[in-house]
Amino acid sequence: MNETRGSALRPLARVLTDGRTGPVLLFVEGAAGTGKSHLLQELADLPGTAETVRVRWRCGTDGGPPDEDAHRRVPTLWLVDDVHRADEAELRRLRRVLEALEPGSAAAVAYRPEELPAPGLPLGAPPLTYPSRLTVLRHRPAPWDEERVRRAAAEALEADCTDEAVRRLRELTGGVPRVVVDLLAVLRERHPPFTGTAAEVEAVGVPARLAELVLSRTHALPPAHRPVVWAAAVLGEPAGRDELIAVSGLGAAAGGDALLRALETAALAEPAEGRYGFAVPLAAPAVRACVPGPVRQDLHGRAARALGRRQPVPWADVAEHHRAAGDTRRWLGAVERAAESAAASGRHEQAVALLERTLATPGLPPRSRARLAPLLARSAVTGLRSDRTVEVLAQIVRDASLPPAVRGELRLDLGLMLCNQMGRFPEGWRMLEIAAAELREVRPGLAARAMTALSSPYWPGSSLDVHRRWLAEATAAADVSGDEPMRTAVLAGRAGLAMSCADPGAWELAKELPAEDTDPACARQAARGLCNTADFAVWLGFYERAEDLLAAGSDLSARSGAPYMEYNALGTRLLQEWWTGRWPGLAERCEDFVAATADMPFIASDAYVVRGLLAVAQGDWGEAMSWLSQRGTFGTEKLPVPLGATAAGGMIRLALARQEVEAAAEQARAAWAVVAGKGVWPWAAELAPWAVEALSRAGDGAAAHAVVRDFSRGLGRSDAPAARAALIWSRAVLAETEAPDREPRDGLLRAAELYRQAAAAYAELPRPYTRALTAEGAARCVLAADSDVGTGPDAGSVTGAGAEPDTEPGTGAGSGASPVPAADHGDTTASPAPTSNPNPTPIPDSAPAPDHPATPAAIAELEDCARSFTELGAVWDAARARALLRTRLPARKGRPPGRPSHADELSPREAEVAQLAVSGLTNREIAATLHLSPRTVEQHIARAMRKTGALSRRDLAHRLGGTP
Repeated sequence: MNETRGSALRPLARVLTDGRTGPVLLFVEGAAGTGKSHLLQELADLPGTAETVRVRWRCGTDGGPPDEDAHRRVPTLWLVDDVHRADEAELRRLRRVLEALEPGSAAAVAYRPEELPAPGLPLGAPPLTYPSRLTVLRHRPAPWDEERVRRAAAEALEADCTDEAVRRLRELTGGVPRVVVDLLAVLRERHPPFTGTAAEVEAVGVPARLAELVLSRTHALPPAHRPVVWAAAVLGEPAGRDELIAVSGLGAAAGGDALLRALETAALAEPAEGRYGFAVPLAAPAVRACVPGPVRQDLHGRAARALGRRQPVPWADVAEHHRAAGDTRRWLGAVERAAESAAASGRHEQAVALLERTLATPGLPPRSRARLAPLLARSAVTGLRSDRTVEVLAQIVRDASLPPAVRGELRLDLGLMLCNQMGRFPEGWRMLEIAAAELREVRPGLAARAMTALSSPYWPGSSLDVHRRWLAEATAAADVSGDEPMRTAVLAGRAGLAMSCADPGAWELAKELPAEDTDPACARQAARGLCNTADFAVWLGFYERAEDLLAAGSDLSARSGAPYMEYNALGTRLLQEWWTGRWPGLAERCEDFVAATADMPFIASDAYVVRGLLAVAQGDWGEAMSWLSQRGTFGTEKLPVPLGATAAGGMIRLALARQEVEAAAEQARAAWAVVAGKGVWPWAAELAPWAVEALSRAGDGAAAHAVVRDFSRGLGRSDAPAARAALIWSRAVLAETEAPDREPRDGLLRAAELYRQAAAAYAELPRPYTRALTAEGAARCVLAADSDVGTGPDAGSVTGAGAEPDTEPGTGAGSGASPVPAADHGDTTASPAPTSNPNPTPIPDSAPAPDHPATPAAIAELEDCARSFTELGAVWDAARARALLRTRLPARKGRPPGRPSHADELSPREAEVAQLAVSGLTNREIAATLHLSPRTVEQHIARAMRKTGALSRRDLAHRLGGTP
């Protein structure tokens, strides 16, 4: 029961539960379908009133109860519906009943105010003389708001409705409950099944009950008065009196009379003061469909002229009326003006939708296509395209009759869409090359824009030298053109390319971008430059400095109407939050971004990758692979180079964690080839450490050395702090994996020192997660060195793959496994993991006492890493670090021998295993992480399920307070 309805029921409930309280009369008024009858039923079902007699009375059907006098002496609740249908005799009987209400009795009288014979007098004229003891109230059921419509949709439909669909449901129905329910019923029976979009809501049509009501009211009007209702249907929205009469064509006097009559019969309503139309907007199409064709065309023509007199002119509506009137010339002219107006005010999606529909019309004059197509292309590039945009433009660009300048401009914008918004790089690259050649002589400014796009190294394919040559050509073309927006575009390209290559001059170039320019075209190019430069700065590791660029670019994108760049900036921010450890709510922000761009998944590729990396850290490996693979929306080979390298690093780490070493090495080779071919070496930062480990563990030490060597040479002396930290990390991994084959102890201590250097570099950025990973590597290497245990590529995972305790204890680079077996009492059944080393380093039966001076410091560092992982929410990493700690910490003094008792609650180990299990890891993956046997993991999970009463792993997630 909502609050408004509850306030209407309370006075009656009070009377009916206390027989001494004076009688109450409640008038319930509302248009058809607003829930009056439902309210009467709620009154009939009021709890605590069982002794009260209920008398139902539906007016206009049976004349009322046979003997109203029989109920005078007992507490009675009168439920009277449809009073607007009562004749005079029935009203007299009803008045007698209400006048004679006794204490402890009440009456609820429902009616439609628009259908009362005497407006405002539900009981007829003259007004009833109410007894002094009678309390008289009036209640008007409120229409449903969006939240109530959403709940109704969730109850009626299997599919979830988008926010836009719910909003459209509310707008079309006016929130009238009966209409909402009827429309949802139509959607529920729809074939193909309803998928929850606003477009489906708009296309479903008018429910039969609503159509019959509005058509019957229209038909009840004299024929001479009906055109005013038809005019309202053609306009489709409430209008002022003069405008409505002008569209009807009736003239001032006749139109005024017709409007009054339509209001009296409820054929029309006054939704807002001085605005006349239908009480339920969805009624308009039902009436419009019944207007004879020639009459309807005349109405549309008059509507176009009437709307053309508004200020500002709603050109999109004017265009639609001209089209419906059959006036092609005026229609296309209005479309052009509507698109220009929408683009100028930043409403690019509206412009795109209007132009798509128009250009898809068969038989469009060639000159009109040549004028409208560039408008579509510009709005789609600046705003957000749809797949249909690309199809329409691809068809138009093949038209041989197009002027070369127009065709070149269309190719330019089509190429930008294919590359930036769809990930179709080879196709987009070819389109841009052709556009640059076509425009070079006729439109050098646009040619410069095409060349600037070709200078971006972000896309896979061409090498850095190729991009630099295109930038030189773009600079020359822009200078020749004298086109200031194109000069700004080239400056944006120069700043972006310089920043991606870690050129210190990039910061000065970014300052030259005209962020305060009043020319919208220049402002949009400056916004693009700021956002792109900020993105490249984030990849370099300049998180604080990038924040200023990102804020300026986001603000300018919003002010200049560039939603595509706003989305780009949001993706950059997600990456920045991942690296700087701002993880609370980050998964939800990624998923919201993906949902908001569901029909353009490539735009959200940053969000997919960040969500996947989070899933890896949280131990949700199944979800991790899905997100890192872009959930199948497009191939990861289509990702921009730095993002593709980052995704590949995550997938390599995941493969190593699952002991899929050869697959990890193969992926490392392929991903490294892409980065090396591009030649922008700072972008190797998120790939190199994982690639080095994968190649080393696969026995390809030469390739691992080549990765480190090429990475070092490629970086040179460039100012790229994240890449420099990653290079140190990669060297640490290489030193660690090679230690057993050379000088085990000295090699491990060298690796530990490199890990410490990497951790310090990451702490300075700051990057708390990678700092903890590399600090963990340093601690692990020290502990392994003090145990005189080798940790080569066959001894375990350097990146957190974990190992089985009897054969692969692991070393770990950032997130690796313990180099010594887990001292978990009772774990006696370790299953061996595969190994290619014919002489694996022997593993001691127990860890030595921490008597080396470095050991306590390493243990303290490892404890700090476990805390850092826990604070971040990196469940898998925290569990691995704690597992290694348990192998080195002495048993607590005073604890009796054997296991502590945890009869009814989960032991720490059971809780740890259970948490990893509900995160999605298999028993073998948990075993590898915690250095247990799969059999032991199985026993821990069984005990956790028994103690919590869980029936399955999914149920265990609920019992532990998590989500499956």
